[in-house]
Amino acid sequence: MKKWHVLLFVGVLVPAGQASDDKSFGCLIEPSSVIDLSTREEGIVESILAARGDVVESGQVVVQLEADVEKASVALAEARAQMDAELAERRADVGLTRRELARIENLFEKKVISLTEKDRAATEARRAQLRLRQTQHQRKLAQLEFERARKILKRRTLVSPVAGIVVERLLSPGESVENTTILRIAEVDPLNVEVLLPVERFGAVKAGQQAEVSPRYPGAEVQTATVSVVDNVIDPASDTFGVRLVLPNTEFRVPAGVRCGIRFLPTVAD
Repeated sequence: MKKWHVLLFVGVLVPAGQASDDKSFGCLIEPSSVIDLSTREEGIVESILAARGDVVESGQVVVQLEADVEKASVALAEARAQMDAELAERRADVGLTRRELARIENLFEKKVISLTEKDRAATEARRAQLRLRQTQHQRKLAQLEFERARKILKRRTLVSPVAGIVVERLLSPGESVENTTILRIAEVDPLNVEVLLPVERFGAVKAGQQAEVSPRYPGAEVQTATVSVVDNVIDPASDTFGVRLVLPNTEFRVPAGVRCGIRFLPTVAD
């Protein structure tokens, strides 16, 4: 009576002792990542611009939180950063005191005025310069505050970090956000192909090796994937080890979450 090994993901029985000869195995096609989109900001969801099943691009705006207060802060900070009147006045004062000091120094050389008057003019010129520097410093702080307000406002707009498909929408407009997942997005280009191989195949599959992947759904075409990870730890309970392959999916033709069959192609060394 033959013994049988059961391979995970497959539901296909392979006779014991034949795993190294039969190069067809069961596999599972998965998203390369699943993103739970959330935010550290607290507030109310104003709009959600993507629904379940929608394809989204990396950087695409998908959620907008209410941001009336933040917009007002940006407008105020921008106004302060662009106030030029005081800066222009300080520069004019510097120019005036410098010209006045030059005239007084000329008169002092002609012994028309005293040293005290000359020192007073020089001191006023230095004070004007210090007032200009202070105003310039305040202007710089106002510009930094404007930039900070803009960044706070930007955090009220959520974008998709990956190109993929929205698989679930967990909140709706009007609901409160408190470190809660709003959208779940699956990155499906590329896809990951996961397969468990019997220990007899350990060392026979290497990173960079290609394989033919046959998705198990009607009308599916055979795809080519490349080995990216070969586990170096054997599962003692099942005598298997894991292998991950990368499957390009630029047009999202292959759905994630389907079972598949896989046949590893020979390498040059083979």
